[in-house]
Amino acid sequence: MIVASDSPSAERRPNLFRQPSLVALGARAQILGQHPLTVWLTGLSGSGKSTIAQTLECRLIDAGRACSVLDGDNLRHGLNCDLGFSPEARRENVRRVAEVARLMNDAGLIAIAALISPYAEDRAMARHIVGAEHYFETHLSADVDACERRDPKGLYAKARRGEISDFTGVNAPYEVPTDPAIVLATGSLSVERCVDALFAAVMARAAPSSPGSGMQP
Repeated sequence: MIVASDSPSAERRPNLFRQPSLVALGARAQILGQHPLTVWLTGLSGSGKSTIAQTLECRLIDAGRACSVLDGDNLRHGLNCDLGFSPEARRENVRRVAEVARLMNDAGLIAIAALISPYAEDRAMARHIVGAEHYFETHLSADVDACERRDPKGLYAKARRGEISDFTGVNAPYEVPTDPAIVLATGSLSVERCVDALFAAVMARAAPSSPGSGMQP
């Protein structure tokens, strides 16, 4: 059984104690010259999450920003290989990715998390874990028809044939974000135009030493 929680209570962990860092919050970010972010890409399978994430990563690296991609499929080959696709397993998947992203942010990095994360409640948990000041929710807006026409991995066809259960958009729901930081119309716009918009928004949020950046001297 999977037990998922965004903040296990002290009562449940009576013999574990958090160890405070001797490094001031934001010191690593100052060394890197950027405000750490978690760019959380959410959207249907086939909406372009991996492509957008990888292209954004290249653009940010070229611009001198320290970043890395947390790709949902890749993580399911390792960290999350024990998880299925039930609502409970999806929640635990999101929780683990959010915890990794938070650690990356603590290290001063920009994390680009690309996973379907279909449930609003789970994305709210991710925001809580990462921290609202670091969480940058990005909705890749492409409807089921557009994604199914692409179907780069043949997953929609398998789901329609009943070979895949709990497949988002076919036999499992996707809850569209109501207040994302940015919406990318990947169903109609090119990868280049979408990445241009996202890159500009991320660069603005990642600007160092800006008011409210959360960085300490």
